[in-house]
Amino acid sequence: MIIRNRIEFVKKISEDEKQVFISVGAGLNWHSFVLYTIEQNFPGLENLSLIPGCVGAAPIQNIGAYGVEVKNTFHELSAVDLEDGSLRTFNAKECRFDYRDSIFKQEARNRYAIVNVTFRFNKKASLNTTYGAIEDQLKIMNISHPTIRDISNAVITIRKNKLPDPEIIGNAGSFFKNPEIPANLYNKLKENFPDIIGYPSPAGKIKLAAGWLIEQCGWKGKRIANTGMHERQALVLVNYGDATGNELIVHALRVNESVQEKFGVVLEMEVNII
Repeated sequence: MIIRNRIEFVKKISEDEKQVFISVGAGLNWHSFVLYTIEQNFPGLENLSLIPGCVGAAPIQNIGAYGVEVKNTFHELSAVDLEDGSLRTFNAKECRFDYRDSIFKQEARNRYAIVNVTFRFNKKASLNTTYGAIEDQLKIMNISHPTIRDISNAVITIRKNKLPDPEIIGNAGSFFKNPEIPANLYNKLKENFPDIIGYPSPAGKIKLAAGWLIEQCGWKGKRIANTGMHERQALVLVNYGDATGNELIVHALRVNESVQEKFGVVLEMEVNII
């Protein structure tokens, strides 16, 4: 049995000169909520525009894009314990947020049904345009002093240009996490692969671009039967129409094996396999 969450509401909990707290139904479309925050001039989620899914899924994955993660504005959530029917509240610490991860993908997986999420927005928060693609797109748009709406429009344009529309071709978005490796290993890889893409991450590690690794192994745009990695973004596993779940997993493992063989790096799936 599949139950679709249709709890859809947006409610202001409290507000003062510095910040505002907004409670949101878990079934509300994520992008619709992002557009609401932009209309209200609440900065914080504009970089996460056009991510498919619902609000309740956002903290499970700790969704992130273009230098921003949900945990940056997350305050707390309420969830039903499916074992006894009780309602529990989780704060940010209890959610154990990590890169594309949370307690809901680990020991609490399949135990809770999230019903609402509360966000905290700082009214004077600084805008995040450090991600290269955003800065480049803003230049194309001839915008030097962007608003949160400008950033949202830039992100929407970028996503539409490089990612497949899930209403047209079946996909789960970014299928693999960007792997984090020790700095010394990154330096060794850079000796053999000077163009390898890496960014500093916490604990002194380097985060590699999984899409670049996959593309270097020849998978970008390559199709095997009804599966493949997208022609414009090698990180996205797509179903061209009739692929079974097993075929998709087999293809993902095939891609992972080739990356490990070429670079010595193991890719971790970002999605949950049911």
